[in-house]
Amino acid sequence: MAGHEREPRGLAARCAELEAENRRLAERAERLEGERDHYQWLAGSTTDLISRHARDGTFLYASRAARDLLGYAPEELIGVSAYDLFHPADLADLLNKSPRVYYHAGFYQQTYRFRARDGHYVWFETTSRTRRDPDTGELLDILCVSRDVGRRLRAEANRERLARVVESTTDHVLFMDEQERLFYANEAARRLLRQPRKDVTARLADAYTEDSLAELRDIVLPAVARYGSWSGELAMRGPRGPIPVLSVVMAHRGPGSEPGHVSLLNRDIGLRKAAETQARRHQEQIAHANRLATAGEFASNIAHELNQPLGAIANYASGALLKLGANPDQPAAALRLPLERIRDQVERLAERLRHIRAFVRKGQIHPRPIALPEVVEAACRLCEWQFQQAGIRLEHRLPEALPRVVADPVALEQVLVNLLLNALEASRDHPGAERVSLRARQSGRREVILTVSDLGPGVPPAEAERIFAPFHSGRAEGLGMGLAISHSLMEAMGGDLRLLPADGSGGATFAATLLAEPAPLAPARQP
Repeated sequence: MAGHEREPRGLAARCAELEAENRRLAERAERLEGERDHYQWLAGSTTDLISRHARDGTFLYASRAARDLLGYAPEELIGVSAYDLFHPADLADLLNKSPRVYYHAGFYQQTYRFRARDGHYVWFETTSRTRRDPDTGELLDILCVSRDVGRRLRAEANRERLARVVESTTDHVLFMDEQERLFYANEAARRLLRQPRKDVTARLADAYTEDSLAELRDIVLPAVARYGSWSGELAMRGPRGPIPVLSVVMAHRGPGSEPGHVSLLNRDIGLRKAAETQARRHQEQIAHANRLATAGEFASNIAHELNQPLGAIANYASGALLKLGANPDQPAAALRLPLERIRDQVERLAERLRHIRAFVRKGQIHPRPIALPEVVEAACRLCEWQFQQAGIRLEHRLPEALPRVVADPVALEQVLVNLLLNALEASRDHPGAERVSLRARQSGRREVILTVSDLGPGVPPAEAERIFAPFHSGRAEGLGMGLAISHSLMEAMGGDLRLLPADGSGGATFAATLLAEPAPLAPARQP
């Protein structure tokens, strides 16, 4: 009886265990099904193409990304051999196991072109995993994950092209880190710095002169850190001395950039500087020749300037001799007055000679703050004799409160002399042209305008546009260089020279604009 009771209880326990096992198996199957659905969802949602292939490359499965990447519906690819869609050159690399195809322990990786539905090729990067029978080693299938890398390859190709351009350019290109180490130099820069092709060991101080290095540290690099870039002129160290360069300094910014890294692009402007120096020297030579020609026109004026003090000296010397002849025993103090007058005339003569010599002297232009009335007076004094001979009045009145101007006195005097003599020539034999006026006024806080006006026939409109062109002259005997040189001299001094529009009253007016010296700051008020 007891045995019959124990048997149903054991059977019940066994049934409960089986039921629990079935539940666990069901739960596991449900989890596996959920995981399978999840993986299928992942495969269908990813932008990469996930595919499975037979040993001959036939598609056994393709994810939904096939439609976006290739234009094929996934079911259209089933049964199609992937090898038929390879670019022929890339298929040969795969079949011949080219070094371009990476392989290791069942993993393949290849970058190749794959033909899309519309016929164009898409650059794919595919990672493949072969699956084999563990007993026989027979290939079962191939699992692949492929992604479109066309944009990346085009970007890499662009970078390579840019790298080749940077390497082959004659500009000196340097990359620098925040410790001022140069971790890259192109071929031109390596030759300049005498660095090997690899492992550049130079520093910023090895590339630039001391003055430019100080400017880089104090001005350029802080500006680059703040604004991202800077451009200007610097000087690099060269085997035969400093090399002037036009530099562009840019911060490295964007993904993957290290803080404090900058690029320094340096273009050698030594030839340009030499050409500019030669042009300035040529301009100075032309201006000097113009002054010499003007001095030739001043021959009568020079004789007049010398005759006056020489005549006065002769008169005073004769008077002194007469006094001595009349009374040889008179005290020396009686000759004090004529001797002082002789001394004054000698000083005046010396001053005239110095002024004429300064005018014709060859030299560079050095603008500096000067008193304008002194230059105007000197220019008018040089031209005064010609105006007297022609019977034309020269008027020059300047305001007393006029500020000093920034100019080279000899160059400005040459400009004024050219303008005054041109006005004189325009006024000769012209009815009613009895005067030439020189005026000045302050036209702005930092600007003074000088005008020279005449009452001659004026400048025809056809000539007004080219009046400052070299070798253009309104006179048959003129060389056509005076106004061109004057215009260049005014620009060299930071000013300007222009012909003002006719106002209907006749004649011509030229305006020379100069920078005024900055006014001193007013003292702060005491509280």
